[in-house]
Amino acid sequence: MKIKSAEIIISAVKKEQYPSIEVPEVAFAGRSNVGKSSLINLLLNRKKLARTSSSPGKTQTINFYGINEEFRFVDLPGYGYAKVSKAHKEQWGKMMETYLNHRENLLEVFQLVDIRHTPTIQDKQMYEWIKSVGFNGIVIATKLDKIKRGQRQKHIQMIKKELNMTSDDILIPVSAASREGKEEIWKIITEIFEVNGFQFEQKQSL
Repeated sequence: MKIKSAEIIISAVKKEQYPSIEVPEVAFAGRSNVGKSSLINLLLNRKKLARTSSSPGKTQTINFYGINEEFRFVDLPGYGYAKVSKAHKEQWGKMMETYLNHRENLLEVFQLVDIRHTPTIQDKQMYEWIKSVGFNGIVIATKLDKIKRGQRQKHIQMIKKELNMTSDDILIPVSAASREGKEEIWKIITEIFEVNGFQFEQKQSL
């Protein structure tokens, strides 16, 4: 995918603030500090478009990024941070539920997990929901560079087992530092667009 332009359109907290449904969207969900912003920056060849935070749980909005004026990435609020108040957790939960259940142009939800750690209860619940509403159950395991190469398969199999993934389900290990996994993710995204009838310029921009 050749990235000609990428910009944040809006940070929304309610449905009325969402941009139009004229272009397709893919969303990224995951725990606080799992690396969603770093992944978006990696995929879009930008260093600081999606802002990373040193304070987990700080992101309280749904961030819409417009790409090539043809499609969007959607960064959902991180979940699972223990120090966030119960009221904030409920607010974020409702925010995500509204978007995920009612967004007509949403083609896929990618779930991010940290490859170093066993998926949490919240990770499992999110994965089950993603599958139950008809999405493909594509998991992106971040921070690949943080484990030794010889330990990769062990961690990948652990994640697949904990999430009850089948042999048909997709898990992509990725590193924002080494850029490993970037091309595979773009291949999947491109296939999703094509299956849904969207054709965009295919040249990879590294």
